[in-house]
Amino acid sequence: MNLTLPEGLTPRLARQRPWLSSLAPLLLTTTLHCGNGTTQHQDPRDNGADASHARASGADGTGAGPEGLRSAALAPECSPGTSGNPFVGGWYADPDIKIYNGVYWVYPTYSAPYDAQTFLDAFSSPDLIHWTKHSKVLDKVNVSWATRAIWAPSPIFRNNTYYLYFGANDIQSDGQLGGIGVAKSNNPGGPYVDALGRPLISQFVNGAQPIDQNIFIDDNGQAYLYYGGWGHCNVVKINNDMISLDSSSFKEITPPGYVEGALMFKRNGKYYLMWSEGGWTGPDYRVSYAMANSPLGPFPKTGTILSQNAAIGTGSGHNTVVNVPGTDDWYIFYHRRPLGETDGNHRVLAYDRMSFNSDGTIKPVEMSSQDNFCDGDALGWTPYGATWTVSNGRYVPQQKPDAKALLNTAFSALTYEADVTPGATGDAGLIFRVSNPGAGLDAYKGYYAGIAAGSDRVVLGKANGGTWTELASAGAAIDPNVAYHLAIVANGDRISVYLNRSATPIVTAIDATYTTGAVGVRAHDSAAAFDNVNASKPPGAVFYADGGYGGLGISLSAGNYTLAQLNAAGIPNDWMSSLRVPNGWTVQVYQNGDFTGTMWKFTADTPLIPQDANDQMSSVKILAQ
Repeated sequence: MNLTLPEGLTPRLARQRPWLSSLAPLLLTTTLHCGNGTTQHQDPRDNGADASHARASGADGTGAGPEGLRSAALAPECSPGTSGNPFVGGWYADPDIKIYNGVYWVYPTYSAPYDAQTFLDAFSSPDLIHWTKHSKVLDKVNVSWATRAIWAPSPIFRNNTYYLYFGANDIQSDGQLGGIGVAKSNNPGGPYVDALGRPLISQFVNGAQPIDQNIFIDDNGQAYLYYGGWGHCNVVKINNDMISLDSSSFKEITPPGYVEGALMFKRNGKYYLMWSEGGWTGPDYRVSYAMANSPLGPFPKTGTILSQNAAIGTGSGHNTVVNVPGTDDWYIFYHRRPLGETDGNHRVLAYDRMSFNSDGTIKPVEMSSQDNFCDGDALGWTPYGATWTVSNGRYVPQQKPDAKALLNTAFSALTYEADVTPGATGDAGLIFRVSNPGAGLDAYKGYYAGIAAGSDRVVLGKANGGTWTELASAGAAIDPNVAYHLAIVANGDRISVYLNRSATPIVTAIDATYTTGAVGVRAHDSAAAFDNVNASKPPGAVFYADGGYGGLGISLSAGNYTLAQLNAAGIPNDWMSSLRVPNGWTVQVYQNGDFTGTMWKFTADTPLIPQDANDQMSSVKILAQ
């Protein structure tokens, strides 16, 4: 938004301007960022149906222009999924979604200790961008048997009535009161009232705890309820009245790895069962799926499509999906935990685009870290040193000596871009690999790339507490109150800064002082504005010095790399402990520098490589799909 200069604008160095030898000390400060179901067509009123990267560096490690940023700039403004995550405020989890009368409705769990989970809120949106909260659409006062742990609502419309299926009481045996209930309302925003006066499913069938229900109506009108905890998944037919079931139809359909969070949707005649694996507070929570020709399965596992992302968020799971009516655009809604959160209930709602391969399989979902402020808010941003507001679709600080706002991210190798509008004084730009959030000016650390209208300069430097070190700078004609596209590619110790999508960087530096940290925006004594912020890992396979994708990260494109070529790209011998592998790629790691010795093959992200392979990489072959 608000980009006023043509793409590829070159610096007008011939213009006479006073050149200043340096910018004022560019002091950073701290960081923090936080940010289901399928739509069915049972009612004519339900009109719904159920990145910006730089080119990876070559063997010499120098890289090329951030070509991916050009195509990203052509994406429609204010489109779904571009205004940042979380998309609503508050602690929530387990979302499900439906479209009613052209409006998207998300129903999540209120994420809190079980005894506080006594109600359900909902959120509605006409466009998947602007959201309205509807408080307590279901409350335990309207469900005589529910006392706590009201979980995982699943909505549907039928019989001129809105139904909401939910779990309550977290029962641990058949002797306890609770299980799966159903409530109804004349309005999608409630209030929903218990339809039975008792649970719909109150017993353990086939070993499945009666929780995490998902309602699905097939094209022939038959309704199914998918549900189950404790590692078992059942499906049961629901009668046309939507408040009773065919008790003879219970069938266990547990796919490999299933833990909880069943979700069914249909696309192009195929049935997709999704579920969550791992522990909801652990390091391995993730979303997997299966495909079948029948709503009853069988459901052999097809793959995992959503995993935790150490750069953006953890605990990603219990999802739903939605198809934008009249398109083949799909989005996955899920919950995740902001980095650094240790309270298991501190979960937020997020969504990202979900894409399919030509054979109907689902591509792995990339968690996004971006914000174009089209929704009018700055959820997930933490300001420091000044008050920040969203004005006319841009993020704007008070003019202060050191105004910063950060996203709670932890990128090492990254591509980071934004439209930066500097004021007439001071400078403005992007900060990255920032650490020690909240510790104050004398303790925080990180890099900064900025532009200044007063001195006509682009500068790259680093802060170490109160000490500022300039790494590189270049002259460029910078006008005040004009938006400039600023992009950073940080790949290992190689840092490049691009202005207005130029094919070559305007400044570069080699520095490995800081290996990972948060991203953010900064204005030094400038009436600046920021827009179209987007951070992501570069394309290609990314190799990390430490386990868990920690330490310095270096991205390599497809190709064969001898030890000398790895060294040229910034990767020392016997150095790699974890890696990220793009979908469909294969990475072959060799013990010796000439593709000999023991070979280890990796076809997926690996947070800790096997012990015998750790710190053993001396050459590598990277094979793209």
